[in-house]
Amino acid sequence: MPSEIERKFLVTADTWRDGSPGVRISQGYLSQDPERTVRVRIGGKNAWLTIKGQTQGITRAEYEYAIPVAEARELLEMCLPSVIDKTRHKVPHADHIWEIDVFHGANEGLIVAEVELADASISPILPPWVGAEVSDDSRYFNSCLAAEPFTTW
Repeated sequence: MPSEIERKFLVTADTWRDGSPGVRISQGYLSQDPERTVRVRIGGKNAWLTIKGQTQGITRAEYEYAIPVAEARELLEMCLPSVIDKTRHKVPHADHIWEIDVFHGANEGLIVAEVELADASISPILPPWVGAEVSDDSRYFNSCLAAEPFTTW
């Protein structure tokens, strides 16, 4: 079973910025059941449909499929209660590529760094621009941010 092992941190400084524009992402949820989410995402000129299982620690099942962008746009119209708008930057640090999401719209002001790991026992070297770990705080799951945006906390 394909899985995602991911740790998530709040970003506390802008020293990660290198001037690159990143990739603007729109993503919405067709299902937000805690045991399974179904997400549609458009990033740049590509689109995906992703099914994720329930989180067990920092691991969960993940199935992802490329889909036509036109179909993704139609599916985003079905997503409730809202669509996430963010810019993703990929930043290398030590032996990992960190994905930094700068949120816009209803989640403006939130910046989160995620690192995917090959094994849950791996402890990556943390960059100086990350702060508190929020891997276990469901408020920071994108599916939860679609339902309860950061600006409403």
